[in-house]
Amino acid sequence: MRLTEADGKALLRRHGIALPRGVALAPGEDAPPWLGALPDLVVKAQVLEGGRGKRCLVRRTTPAELAAAREAIAAIAGPVAVLVEQAVPIEQELYLALRVDGTRQTQELLFAAEGGVEIETAGDLRRVALHAEAPDAAEQVFPAIRERLPAQLAARVARLAARLARIARDEDLALLEINPLAVTRAGLVACDAKLVRDAVAAGRHDADATAMSAALEDTALTPLERRARNAGFALVEMPGDVALVSAGAGLGMFLMDLIADHGLRAACFMDNLHGGPMDTTEARLTAAFEIAARPEVKAILFYTTLASRPLSDRIDGLLAFLAKQPAPKPLFVGFAAAPSATRGFDVASATQRLRAAGIAALEEDPLALVRRMAEDVA
Repeated sequence: MRLTEADGKALLRRHGIALPRGVALAPGEDAPPWLGALPDLVVKAQVLEGGRGKRCLVRRTTPAELAAAREAIAAIAGPVAVLVEQAVPIEQELYLALRVDGTRQTQELLFAAEGGVEIETAGDLRRVALHAEAPDAAEQVFPAIRERLPAQLAARVARLAARLARIARDEDLALLEINPLAVTRAGLVACDAKLVRDAVAAGRHDADATAMSAALEDTALTPLERRARNAGFALVEMPGDVALVSAGAGLGMFLMDLIADHGLRAACFMDNLHGGPMDTTEARLTAAFEIAARPEVKAILFYTTLASRPLSDRIDGLLAFLAKQPAPKPLFVGFAAAPSATRGFDVASATQRLRAAGIAALEEDPLALVRRMAEDVA
């Protein structure tokens, strides 16, 4: 779940992180009188997309011109909430982020001595594995930061990084990015913040604290994505060639990479929802077939893994669905089943039944399946 800057900063403020003085205003909401006493302001549209500065959705203004700045933002983005903050006198802009490194199963610190809108092109972005629970977390990252900053400032940034790592862990954040982290006479100030929370962990946190973000996430869903959520699974639509049906983020990303390696693109991504029903196969197939009916989509790829659930049940369900709704494009099917899942119904039996139903290709090996699909639809 992506958080708006206002929701993200409210979270950081609860943990004592230094932030500019500011207030979030709903569309049409009057600014509080105390804003009028500030010399300069920054007004920012509260949207979930990046690149707000390039879209003129972040504007420096004065109290007297605040209303005009809000109107200019509304003319671009529509009636959106804004975050209005006191402008911070910045001596230096830094970049600091914590993200989950899935490969090493730990957090990773990203640091650059120059923050700003072009951080993606930073030539010297440092990456350091960081263990938030370690008592010497700051010492872990200090050497990399010290290479780019004076010792005293590097020590302050390292201590902040360790603190943010603990916040990210406790708040179930997949990403905590501060850009810029401002060096000021008063200390380090988080002038902008981008936070992404693991959606599976949402039940452990106060939903009211991120209500703005949740509303924007819901608004951004396509009708098909919303139907999928209501059916009990997550769906992301993308421009692509292959309607992909899978379960689990890891398997889905693996298959997407295989598809891309063979010159094709997945037209959708599916994942499980926490608390969703046990089996959403029919709903996933319905969504995939709807996507596959589009002219630009060339094939449907269905791949599943089974640890203990009977393979026969999955084959019966797939064949029953195909009897009601024939595939609009060639259907490629694969499965990996543990011995406990094939008891009384082996892979050979499943293969025979599926091929009799007119499946374009059937493979246990996902690489062989994707390779066959790429050859057939080329």
